[in-house]
Amino acid sequence: MNEKMAAQAANKDGFIAALDQSGGSTPKALRLYGIEEGSWSNEAEMFDLIHQMRARIIKSPAFTGDKVMGAILFEQTMDRDIDGTPTAQYLWEKRGVVPFLKIDKGLAPAADGVQLMKPMPDLDALLKRAVAKGIFGTKERSVVDAANPKGIAAIVAQQFEVGAQVLSHGLVPIIEPEVTISIADKAEAENILLAEILKQLDKVPAGQQVMLKLTLPTKANLYKPLVDHPKVMRVVALSGGYSRDEANKKLMENDGVIASFSRALTEGLSAKQSDAEFNAMLASAIDSIFEASRAR
Repeated sequence: MNEKMAAQAANKDGFIAALDQSGGSTPKALRLYGIEEGSWSNEAEMFDLIHQMRARIIKSPAFTGDKVMGAILFEQTMDRDIDGTPTAQYLWEKRGVVPFLKIDKGLAPAADGVQLMKPMPDLDALLKRAVAKGIFGTKERSVVDAANPKGIAAIVAQQFEVGAQVLSHGLVPIIEPEVTISIADKAEAENILLAEILKQLDKVPAGQQVMLKLTLPTKANLYKPLVDHPKVMRVVALSGGYSRDEANKKLMENDGVIASFSRALTEGLSAKQSDAEFNAMLASAIDSIFEASRAR
């Protein structure tokens, strides 16, 4: 493990930029960026466009380790270059930003109020490639849609099982059991989730740590026991569909939690903006999320 990256991931003020939209969410991300469907004729062209958007963000003057602690990349982004330098290497060497990799292959059909991750038979091979490319950690997402104890126990068990596989390669997993913000029993689901995560943390081997990426909770500071847990390197929050202002406000209510925003980071950015307009908009977004994420 890169010790400088580990120190930054564990302790530095800042937030994690989630730049990991996958095939299913890419058209929406491009549409929000002002590129309509029909602007590409096949998937390869679509991924070219999203890489151009991500490269524009990463190369922007405000996108540095001063305020952006880390960035989560989609597998295709890891495999591509920025100005001739592999993306993960560019992030760390040119921008001072710790690179993470999204590893899940999407969601399985809903059962017991949750969506588990689809199987990942090629995960070991992907993790070996990630290590070779200078990736520090990974991210894996599944979804909680109801306060169903059986489903939530299954989702957390699967997350930590994959997390153990990630740790075996010397990488730090970001475990992300997202709670959908619109469900009626969100607070109850979060209480069950907290209890299940604490159970699984007890099984993490001594000397190893995971990171947790969680929906901003209904009850402020609900996840403080996780922030303070010796086996947790960092707790980060997803914006989950909240606007940037709303997400920042909720984030500030949760001590020691930092942001890992996707849509709330890129809100207002457009392919049609001049570089000056784009950079100013992104700098403003980064400043607001950084301030909300500062250790309190």
